[in-house]
Amino acid sequence: MTFLPTDAPCHAPGRTNALQSAPLDNSGASPTAPDWQAVPILTPSGLWWRSGALAEFASSAIGRSVYIWPYFPMSRNIAPRPAPPLRVGRCRLGLCCLFVGIPEVRFRTTTASAMSRLPSSAAWHRLCALAEHNALMLRVALEHCLRLGIRAFRISSDLLPLATHEQFAYHLGDLPTHVLRHFAAAGQFAAQYGIRLSFHPDQFVLLNSPRPEVVRAALRDLALHAELAQLVGADVINIHAGGAYGDKKQALRRLVRSIERLPDPIRQRLTLENDDRIYTVADLMPICRSLNVPLVYDVHHHRCHPDGLSVEEATELAYRTWNREPLFHISSPRGGWRSRDPSQHADYIRPVDFPACWLVLPITVDVEAKAKEKALLRLAKAQFPRQ
Repeated sequence: MTFLPTDAPCHAPGRTNALQSAPLDNSGASPTAPDWQAVPILTPSGLWWRSGALAEFASSAIGRSVYIWPYFPMSRNIAPRPAPPLRVGRCRLGLCCLFVGIPEVRFRTTTASAMSRLPSSAAWHRLCALAEHNALMLRVALEHCLRLGIRAFRISSDLLPLATHEQFAYHLGDLPTHVLRHFAAAGQFAAQYGIRLSFHPDQFVLLNSPRPEVVRAALRDLALHAELAQLVGADVINIHAGGAYGDKKQALRRLVRSIERLPDPIRQRLTLENDDRIYTVADLMPICRSLNVPLVYDVHHHRCHPDGLSVEEATELAYRTWNREPLFHISSPRGGWRSRDPSQHADYIRPVDFPACWLVLPITVDVEAKAKEKALLRLAKAQFPRQ
C-alpha cells in the first residue's frame, strides 16, 4: 500500500533538483527489477522507475530483490534480523552516534547554503565524497566499539547529508557502487562481531502532523533510513510520537493512520518512544499493542513525565511489545532531579538511575549521556564489575 498518490512529485512543484543533471556511474547496478511492488514516481524530468546498485547487495545477502515504495530496492524477506546474542548474562549497553575521546572518529556533513554556491556537478561529487567518508568512518567507529567491548551502536542520521533536502535530494542507490560497498562492509562487520545497529531520526520526523507536507517529509526521511538500515543490517528506526497539536487524541489517531499506511521496510523496523513532555508509556501502549509496534522505553523521560506506572510496570509492558531483543534508553538529569529542567542529559549516568530490574534482562540499553563512550564504560564498570 502506498501513502502518496501516484502523481505526487518527488520534489516541490516548480523546483528542480540541483543534482538531477549530475548522474553518477553505477556500474554493476541491476538495470531492471525482477518484480515490482512500487508506484511510478514523477520527477521534474518526467516519469521514471527507480533502479539502483543496492539490488545486488540485497539479492546477494538475502534473496531475490524487489523494489518497494517509495524508491528503494529491498528483498522479499524484509523483516530485520534479530540482534546478535550476547555471550554474557546481562543487558547490552549501546553507544549513541559519537565518541568524545577518539578524535579520529569524525563524521562529516554540509549545508544547503554551502552546496548552493557550487555548480551542480561539483555539489553532487562533494555529497558523494561526504557519503564515502561517512561510510568508511562508520566502519572505524564499529571497530572502536569492538575494541571497547561495546555491542550496540546508534548510527547518526547525518551520514547522507542533504539526502532528503528538496533541492539536493538523492537516493542511496544514486551513490557510486563503491560507496554502497563501504556501507555494506560496515554492516557485515557489525553482524560478524555481534554489534547491534539502530537509528533514531530527529524530532522533526512527525507522522502525526495535521499538515500533509510535514507527513510527506517524514515519510521521505523514514524511507531513507529504511534504505540504509537494510544495507547495514540495522533492525530499529526509533521515533517519537510527535506533537499534540491542541488535541492529543486526534493526534494519536493521525499517528495510527500514518503507521498503518507505511510500507513494510519502514514499518518492520519502526519503534515508538515515550517522551518527556507529551506522550507517556500509557499513552503509547494501546498503539503499540494494536499495531505490533515495539515500544522503546526511555526511563528518564518516564521519570520526567510520569503516568502512574512504576518503572517495573512500564518495563514489563514495553518488554512484551518486542518480538526481538528490546531496546530501552537511559540517562540522568544534568542538574539533578530537583533542578528546574531535569530533562537535560548529564555527562554521565548515575548508577542509582539505572533500573535494577534491567540488570538481568536480555535487552539493549542506549546510554544517552554527553560523555558518550566514557559514560558507557563507567556505567558498565559500576553495574557489571565482574564482567
